[in-house]
Amino acid sequence: MSFLWPIGLVAILLVPLGLVLGRAIEQRRRRRLVGLGGLGLTREAAATGGAGVSIRRRATGLRFRIPAALFVIGFLVLGVAFARPQASVSLPQVEGTVILAFDVSASMSADDLKPTRMDAAKAAAKDFVSHAPPGVVIGIVAFSDAGVAVQVPTSDEVALLASIDRLNPAHGTSLGQGILAALAAVAHAESGTPPDYYSNRSPDPNPTTPPVAPGSHDSAVVVLFTDGENNESPDPIAAAQSAADSGIRIDTVGIGSAAGATVDLDGFKVHTQLDAATLQQVSQITKGTYYSADEVTSLRSIYSDVGSLLVTKSREIEVTGLLAGGAAILFLAGALLSFAWLGRLP
Repeated sequence: MSFLWPIGLVAILLVPLGLVLGRAIEQRRRRRLVGLGGLGLTREAAATGGAGVSIRRRATGLRFRIPAALFVIGFLVLGVAFARPQASVSLPQVEGTVILAFDVSASMSADDLKPTRMDAAKAAAKDFVSHAPPGVVIGIVAFSDAGVAVQVPTSDEVALLASIDRLNPAHGTSLGQGILAALAAVAHAESGTPPDYYSNRSPDPNPTTPPVAPGSHDSAVVVLFTDGENNESPDPIAAAQSAADSGIRIDTVGIGSAAGATVDLDGFKVHTQLDAATLQQVSQITKGTYYSADEVTSLRSIYSDVGSLLVTKSREIEVTGLLAGGAAILFLAGALLSFAWLGRLP
């Protein structure tokens, strides 16, 4: 347990002071009662041999101590509440994970989709994010000649849209690196990695765990936005097989046209066009779906295919209210018992 205001624990030191003060008041009260009713007590003791008075005193003492103990415990609990305690609580929650993997290679600056392929991919992704249902968290991976996670899976729409806006095309294309980086993002999301995770490391393309049926991991899906052109290792088909062996489905979105366009890369004119065949093969291997550029509005149907995974995550929750409520219950119980047995507060 941690405390937001540890100095508040000083309030607990007032409890012993209260005990001393209460004991002094009680002794004074008893002395006054003995002075006022001593004769009656003496006659009762003589008539019963002192046994009745002794029993009555023991009963009265017990009835005094129980309410007093409840008050003392209540003040101790209230003293802890003053420090605003926090407890680490493991809470179960249902989550589905979607990783949006963006091709940010130089070819994505081509203008065969207006205004550019990159802008078309961003627009499709933003529409997808804005329709995310509760329970689905979305992460973002960017790849060119390497893959990097730029936004850990989250349900924060503002953070996701800002991450998408920051994407810009550069360098070559490694479709395989993009797939592997997306698989790493899924693994970290489902293993409860701290929220400050940021990595460009990819998992081993040769999984050590036994392969499962393709598409069987229905609580996570990768959506790949790319023109499909690959000019860097590793082999995208081998990377897709790693995803299939992990049971993770890859839905591919072809960004570009069959006719293609010419882009200027550092003074060189390079013709680039959509490689739909490779993207269809990646989707087929992983039991995913291929979408062409004019079908981006159909991406929303992906949500209906994302299952849910029951996960347990630890969270720091302030429990001040619970402790204050518990102290109030102790005070109430002590007061009721005291009035019932003694006709007064202890």
